[in-house]
Amino acid sequence: MDAQRVVWVDWMRVIACFMVMVVHCTEPFYLGGDGALVLTEADAVWVAVIDSAVRMCVPLFVIASSMLLFPTRDSSMAFAKKRTARLLVPFALWSLAYALLSGDAGESLPSLLLNFNYSAGHLWFVYMLVGIYLLIPLLSPWAERVSKRELQVYLAIWSVTTLLPFVREIASGGATAVVYGPTGIPRQALFPLWGEASWNPYGTFYYISGFIGYLFLGLYFRRFAPNLSAKKSLLMGGTLWLLGFAITAGGMLYKILAHGSFPAKGGIDTCVSWEWTLNYDTTGVALMAIGALLILKQINAGGWIYENVILPVSKASYGMYLSHMLVLASVITTLRDAWGVGEAGALGIFTTPIQILLGAIITYATVAACCVLLRKLPKAGKWIVG
Repeated sequence: MDAQRVVWVDWMRVIACFMVMVVHCTEPFYLGGDGALVLTEADAVWVAVIDSAVRMCVPLFVIASSMLLFPTRDSSMAFAKKRTARLLVPFALWSLAYALLSGDAGESLPSLLLNFNYSAGHLWFVYMLVGIYLLIPLLSPWAERVSKRELQVYLAIWSVTTLLPFVREIASGGATAVVYGPTGIPRQALFPLWGEASWNPYGTFYYISGFIGYLFLGLYFRRFAPNLSAKKSLLMGGTLWLLGFAITAGGMLYKILAHGSFPAKGGIDTCVSWEWTLNYDTTGVALMAIGALLILKQINAGGWIYENVILPVSKASYGMYLSHMLVLASVITTLRDAWGVGEAGALGIFTTPIQILLGAIITYATVAACCVLLRKLPKAGKWIVG
């Protein structure tokens, strides 16, 4: 085994990658029609429960990067050469693949100069991660000397920013305006808080909100978090996860049930409203990420399974993230065509959750096998898969 590997971080990557696929397998069950569509009340419960339970997946990826890369002693140029290139080359290759396979390459290819292709919306993650990588060399000198107390203060400020969606919801009365972006896709306008305005999105908490908190969180756990016993870690982690889950699932279910009848449907703005507690920078998701981190840190299982399954899949996880939507959409469509949808489906009330979980398992196994094999290609493999 590579002496530099951190066993539990590899396990975390493998688990987080599966969670991502569960999230994306859940989306077809509340995205449909003109934007948002949930067929039955039972589906509303399944969607809220399953999606919320794994919503900390992306924060866990950022925490993994922090645990392994932050702080860095490399110069900005050296860090960019080693990390960003390995991030961007596979991203560029898979972005081209999605654009060519989208059915409208003439429009999709030029749009890549400005943003990801909207038929591959999950690629937003790479843009965010590049932004984090740009900050790591800049923040590393501070991270080398920061005290535990000082870092706790910054994490406390960041934790306050995870409450902002709730403040906006209360302040706006739930009736936030909808505006249209450059793509014509509607998006929810934010109720302005503490310096924000239509001409200024950079309010007080702008620079210390979002995913930067998970970068700091990874640093805190690596440098200062106490080594708790397995029992205490499971108890504390489980409690935080359950609290975060209740906030996240409860918020989404509340919004869907507020429609009062089923099928519940609306435009993209309705879907944005439903997901208000599912965003990665919200309190519930942050609590689940911390809880999961406490639990996952207890994993120390090496041996044959780690060497031959977990480690290869962990190394291929970036490529799996990039490519999985090419498989997932077909898998979910096939399952829905075969078994029907909602309570009218072949498995009754359990049709939806089994389709979601089975779809994620099939997609994960397929993509893992392909990406592990692709990564073995001499020279080219790492540039395709990462």
